Amino acid sequence: MTDYSVAIVGATGMVGREFIKILEQRNFPAEEVRLLASDRSSGKKLFVNHDEIVVEETTAESLKDIDIAFFSAGAEVSHHFAPIAAQAGAVVIDNSSAFRMEPEIPLVVPEVNPEDIGRHKGIIANPNCSTIQMVVALYPLHKVNPIKRIVVSTYQAVTGTGAAAVDELTAQTKQVLDGQTPVPHIYPHQIAFNVLPEIDVFMDNGYTKEEWKMVEESRKIMHADDLAISATCVRVPVFTGHSEAVNVEFTDIISTDEVERILSKAPGIRVLDDPTISLYPQPWSAAGSDEVFVGRIRQDASSLRGLVMWIVADNLRKGAALNAVQIAEEGIKRGWINAGGLR
Repeated sequence: MTDYSVAIVGATGMVGREFIKILEQRNFPAEEVRLLASDRSSGKKLFVNHDEIVVEETTAESLKDIDIAFFSAGAEVSHHFAPIAAQAGAVVIDNSSAFRMEPEIPLVVPEVNPEDIGRHKGIIANPNCSTIQMVVALYPLHKVNPIKRIVVSTYQAVTGTGAAAVDELTAQTKQVLDGQTPVPHIYPHQIAFNVLPEIDVFMDNGYTKEEWKMVEESRKIMHADDLAISATCVRVPVFTGHSEAVNVEFTDIISTDEVERILSKAPGIRVLDDPTISLYPQPWSAAGSDEVFVGRIRQDASSLRGLVMWIVADNLRKGAALNAVQIAEEGIKRGWINAGGLR
């Protein structure tokens, strides 16, 4: 088996550390794993497969002789360094929003559009976490009965914002229980015992950027430019695991039994749906898992061709690091990502 030289840019962040765990768990064929981060984090030491590795500063020099570079350090870093890494010969799989809607750059969820990996010219974009779990659950149904309209409301964990948000939720929870009034720093309002219908910045059309990502990214991944989508994205006081209430309108009537049959056979999905024993997906139990969980599948009482479902996944794994590693694995398997990258 060919071994690859791998770099993780943003290695000390929450997603970066998840990359390390997933590469280990999946026995990814890495001969070398180079850990890169900002100058503030350089010099730190992390373990990869029981070997202690010193984190280096992300520079053009540190990105040389890399076959696959996983980026998770924000759009600004990706805009600057991803083209440098690709020019040096690496295949970049970028977890930020920097390149997702660039027409020539593939935006990939391996269970949905793996063939798009073959179009890459050095950079492949990893979609938004909420988009990933939704299209994994909906695409197997779309192939059988084309979807006309999606209305989704998300319930997104604070790990989607990063470690500082986790610390803020922890601190605020203690403050509220102690009778104190929290002062928010990461979010515009208190997140403990609260929900915030504001993720990313508001746009002129009244939607947030997070909501608009779900619209545009889903259309691109599913190759469905005319798909009608409306999203409301909400931050909730949960540490890990994004949840989504999704209303779907199909071209033709489809039964809940047919939906469960299709989803039960689809890759990357686990159906948990038995209301008689209160069995349905929950973020706490999805944390640490690789699957996208689907439950509460029922007819939409307002539409003959409509269904409603509840979708949950670990936002750090399938919503970020795992999906990126799966892109690399699929690209290697199909011969689209090779040792030596583009060199």
